[in-house]
Amino acid sequence: MDLNVYKISHRLAQLLNWTLLTVLVCLSFGSLPTHADRIVHQEQSLYSNIIVRESNRRLCLQFTLRRESNQSCQDPSDPQRLVFHYARMIMTSFLFIEDPQDILIIGLGGGTLPATLERLLPEARITTVEIDPAVVRLAKDYFNFVESPKNEVVVQDARVFTKRASLRQLKYDLVILDAFNGEYIPEHLMTEEYLREVRSLLRPESLLVSNTFVTSALYDHESSTYAKVFESFINFKRAETGNRLILIPNAALPAMERPEIDQTAFLAKAEGLQERLAGLDVPVSRYVSQLVKLLPPDQRKPDWNVAARALTDQYSPANLLRHKK
Repeated sequence: MDLNVYKISHRLAQLLNWTLLTVLVCLSFGSLPTHADRIVHQEQSLYSNIIVRESNRRLCLQFTLRRESNQSCQDPSDPQRLVFHYARMIMTSFLFIEDPQDILIIGLGGGTLPATLERLLPEARITTVEIDPAVVRLAKDYFNFVESPKNEVVVQDARVFTKRASLRQLKYDLVILDAFNGEYIPEHLMTEEYLREVRSLLRPESLLVSNTFVTSALYDHESSTYAKVFESFINFKRAETGNRLILIPNAALPAMERPEIDQTAFLAKAEGLQERLAGLDVPVSRYVSQLVKLLPPDQRKPDWNVAARALTDQYSPANLLRHKK
């Protein structure tokens, strides 16, 4: 055999052996990189076709009525890290209300928000309302969500829960509306009447946060609805991802009675949040620089069509508007 050919063959054999050894070692220690995309679980609930999918090292809960839409995702190698931009944005709530003790969340998903808030606020009472019992079960089975006496889930339509809570005169320091996904919106949870019911659950110092969208014809109508009920709000947007949070500090008060936000104190709070939110992958400094530009909200010109019709129980074509530019 030619000497050069022999050397090349020998070298290839060495490389092959080393590659095989590396694969075996990685498999032994579970560190072999994978980009597997596989369905871990699938079922048809009363409300949606639900899929638990493993993809790109993430485990995601998907609702698929017409197309796949991630409702919640988790990084199994770092479960506490917030994967979704909107979940990170919601952590800016602590700039407006530092220590909420009574928290209401509408929509469970994989349980990311209640689990995170429980870690950050171990003394708080957290109530999450979820209409679909299958979602609750899957959050526990696949996303490590654990209920406790201070972190409970109520399986009920949020409109029914809110009405009954209002009649019982229950009050919350922080309310997060998170029942929407990229494909379907519960239309009865976006109307003027519902938002007034939500407002009745708030204390004067409470914060209301709504996770919603930027791009669609719904934007104008939804903005008009919130403006009609609360007069003004902070329109915290991330245009590159289409995320929007509607933030309303002191939401139970008329706009003219809401205390002004001290920007110096606001920035000081942001510094303190860096350590508190460590490990969640929340870019606090960047969010604060964006929020400061939005304060005070009542002095900013609306960027939506103020003539757009507000959504009501009689007029709520939210899903038609959601898929219309």
